[in-house]
Amino acid sequence: MKLGIIISQTNSETVWNAFRLANFSIKQGDEVKIFLVGEGVEYEKSGTEKFDIKEQAAEFLKSENAGILACGTCLKLRNQEATSVCPMSSMKDLYELIKESDKILTF
Repeated sequence: MKLGIIISQTNSETVWNAFRLANFSIKQGDEVKIFLVGEGVEYEKSGTEKFDIKEQAAEFLKSENAGILACGTCLKLRNQEATSVCPMSSMKDLYELIKESDKILTF
């Protein structure tokens, strides 16, 4: 299955659970892409000791069946630079993710 996950918030427990689901899905043999939009582009800052988002994201990115995209406009609005774990993308990329995915989840 091709799973698309859209993260639009920074609540640490919610984002942590989104990445946990993504990692579980990868282990089931699925292809998973995460698109960060709005506050979601700040996901790296929202982790806590209890909800280690960076650890979950690092595990996710180890797979060749995983990918993260981030809204370029949302990054620019926050004066954030694109990084390897938060690469700049566009609405066209989000559209393609939705079009190609079998299922879409939003967090």
